[in-house]
Amino acid sequence: MKRILMIAAIGATVLASCGKSEKQVALEKQQALTAYRDSIKLDSFKRAAVETEKRKVEEQHQAELTAARRSAARSYSSGNTVTSTTSSGGVTSTQAKKKGWSDAAKGTAIGAGVGAIGGALIDKKSGRGAIIGGLTGAGAGYVIGRAEDRKSGRVQPKQ
Repeated sequence: MKRILMIAAIGATVLASCGKSEKQVALEKQQALTAYRDSIKLDSFKRAAVETEKRKVEEQHQAELTAARRSAARSYSSGNTVTSTTSSGGVTSTQAKKKGWSDAAKGTAIGAGVGAIGGALIDKKSGRGAIIGGLTGAGAGYVIGRAEDRKSGRVQPKQ
């Protein structure tokens, strides 16, 4: 029995000596807190640098737009492209016109067709329903297509 108690006491002593002291735990917490604060500072410096770079690019873009607006621009049309030449440093920009039907035109045509068919099926008296349905469908199709043109940038929204 003495041996068992002796082994248990030695085991308890060994386990107690292997544990970290409160000073070591406090020191590790302090080091972790310091490392965390440093990482936050570094992150905030990185974010500030990125924001500064974004501001510089935006200011440069605004300056270019202002210069382009102020300068006298001469535009001429050639086929499907529009070429603008400005007097500010001889900058030339080429923009391609969009080809094909606009969404408003497509919407009008599709709406008129569907409306005419629907109107003819509903009111079978000498084409009256087809005419009314075609006009209604064309109007609705135009409104929907025009909204799509504004979203895509083909038509500028009202100022």
